[in-house]
Amino acid sequence: MRRTERYPVQGANSLWKVYKTVSFWKVMKCFIFIQIGRITPSMSMKNWIYRTFLHMKIGDKTSLALMVMPDSMFPERISIGNNTIIGYNTTILAHEYLIEEYRLGDVKIGSEVMIGANSTILPGVEIGDGAIVSAATLVHRDVPAGSMVGGNPMKIIYTAEQMAERKRSM
Repeated sequence: MRRTERYPVQGANSLWKVYKTVSFWKVMKCFIFIQIGRITPSMSMKNWIYRTFLHMKIGDKTSLALMVMPDSMFPERISIGNNTIIGYNTTILAHEYLIEEYRLGDVKIGSEVMIGANSTILPGVEIGDGAIVSAATLVHRDVPAGSMVGGNPMKIIYTAEQMAERKRSM
């Protein structure tokens, strides 16, 4: 289950009214620093940019690969633990604008998590410590700690117990 706050709108769709929900200047600032970060090859520089200018919570030794796209309107609602890898071209959303409402939700990614390339993480989800998200996965609900998930729609491939058994048998 995703944890989102829901805000109904009337008349035109919620995206049409975007600047009533978030400042134009905030979106411009976020867009500029995200674009710089997306192409920055230095992990420590990228993390500094995101922590300093976007107020994202990013743990030590965490790596956001080339072209990762954090939320461009509410990046401060994203937190990522220590020693985590976010794969190439992954999108992390903390908002969604729909026809009759918009939703906001914190995204919490634990420590020692690996997220494969081209994945999309929707608002209001939590990815537990030590989880693995396979490439091109739509993360639309919480991911239990230590498990491996994948697909669209996302499914549990291995539970934490099954992952521990696989590691022991290697």
